[in-house]
Amino acid sequence: MNDHQGDGQAQIQASQRLLEGYPGAAMLVSASGEISATNENAAGVVSLLSSGDLPDVQGLITQASETAAIATGSLAVPTEQGEILLEFTVVPNDAASDPAGTFLVLARDLTMERNLRSALVESRQRYKDLVEVSSDFYWETDTEGRFVFVSPRGGLGYLADELINDAGEDYVTDPESYTPLPFVSERPLEDIEMWFRSKQGETVCMLVSCVPLFHEQQGSERQWSGTRGVCRDVTDERRSEAALARARHREQLLSYIVSSVRDELDPQNMLNAAVTATARALGVAGCRIYRQSDPGQFLVAADYGNIEKLEDLDTAVAELEDLSEVAQLELEHWRVLAVSTHYRQTVNGVICIWKSRNDEDWTNDQLILVSDIANQLGIASEQVTNHERIVALSRTDSMTGLLNRRAFFEEELPRRVARLERSRQTAALFYVDMDNFKLVNDVHGHQAGDDAIMFLRDMLMDFTRPGDVIARLGGDEFAMWLDGIRPDVAEMRVANLIEVSQSMREFSGSEDRPLGISVGVAVFDPDWEEPLDELLARADAAMYSIKKAGKGGFHMAPQPAQKTTESG
Repeated sequence: MNDHQGDGQAQIQASQRLLEGYPGAAMLVSASGEISATNENAAGVVSLLSSGDLPDVQGLITQASETAAIATGSLAVPTEQGEILLEFTVVPNDAASDPAGTFLVLARDLTMERNLRSALVESRQRYKDLVEVSSDFYWETDTEGRFVFVSPRGGLGYLADELINDAGEDYVTDPESYTPLPFVSERPLEDIEMWFRSKQGETVCMLVSCVPLFHEQQGSERQWSGTRGVCRDVTDERRSEAALARARHREQLLSYIVSSVRDELDPQNMLNAAVTATARALGVAGCRIYRQSDPGQFLVAADYGNIEKLEDLDTAVAELEDLSEVAQLELEHWRVLAVSTHYRQTVNGVICIWKSRNDEDWTNDQLILVSDIANQLGIASEQVTNHERIVALSRTDSMTGLLNRRAFFEEELPRRVARLERSRQTAALFYVDMDNFKLVNDVHGHQAGDDAIMFLRDMLMDFTRPGDVIARLGGDEFAMWLDGIRPDVAEMRVANLIEVSQSMREFSGSEDRPLGISVGVAVFDPDWEEPLDELLARADAAMYSIKKAGKGGFHMAPQPAQKTTESG
């Protein structure tokens, strides 16, 4: 071996050691592409070169040879497992030390790095797109709580540039209520519900989450450098929740009022229960229910609460023109809500609630609730009307409209007697029976008989005072009760009645048996302590006594026999 060969062999050994120290694929390649040395990591690249899958490598070698400078390039190589990316670096050896012209070829696999970079770029783009299209408000603040970054869409109605350098605290409603404030928080916070003021002056509810930012300082602990967070607008959700809560509250109040009405067995007490429950449920000063007697005519059916200085309310209700909506009335001392009640699309009354004029305006909830109450009260008012109609039918004579026997004897007389016993006044009971009435029906027919009965009814009504009461006991028999009348005046009145009754002769069935009346009168005196049934018996006996005496007159019943008490 000559010196030149020895030097070449030494150089190859040195190059081999150099190749082994490279972590990737490393080779010594001649200008013509012949490989003279490789390291262990170059097996795959050598295989690709040998199969001709890396033709561009020879171009890099030629470039390095011609320029006597390092040549680099990246080559994409398809494989069964997918495409790989290799970066090649071709370094020419020193010509003086390497007259054969070998080149150091280094290969580095960039496939993972490329994939990671692509994934990072894609992730960043995805995040950017999501931030830009999101309605959420993303932000970052410095240590003073001032915005240094705001998502492109801005927030609270402001553009991003309008918020930069402003303190987040300036947009918070009652910032003192939040500790810590997320914009200066040094610890993570999640879904803190906060209220903000928007650019339009509206109140906005947001859920705020944040994380603190720290930076490392050499030789010291981490230092807080600001906060990054997101605000999500939940105003519509909260408004919907609040509206639903108010609706449930109205439903509960309405249920309470309706239950109070339904719990009353007596229809007469239904409206009293309704005004009481309504005033209490709505927290108002008072409530009044009107019932319609005639179209446009409203009478007070029930009221509750403070009813002082409400003299103008009846007039104001009567003057309402549009009863389809809730009316807001302003009286001298009261704010009033009035709304009509209906039954089968027909107005049958009005409900009013009122509060002091010094109180705040009515809320929408109160307007809605009073309308809902009115819808229920329309049915209750109709029930009361039907009850009164049934009661009236059960108490009155269907033909004359006067009280019937049961109502007169079982309800009216006991009530009046009890009152006179307290006031110590006298009264008179008149039993009136028509004379020769059957002959009128037999000769002229039942219609003439009915006309005669109605004529007597009108005569008795003209004869009595407003405080007196008349009843048809059945057939051609009537009764009258004259309150607070002395015995001598009662006798004068009955005599006058007999005289007036002569006008009934026009209905007579025959001239020798004229139509007239016989009257028995029993005076009531509380000092006599006479039972009511005995009073009735005296009046009835007095009437029959005049019948037996020839009819067409009256008889004053004698006083009851005085009771004696046994001495001990």
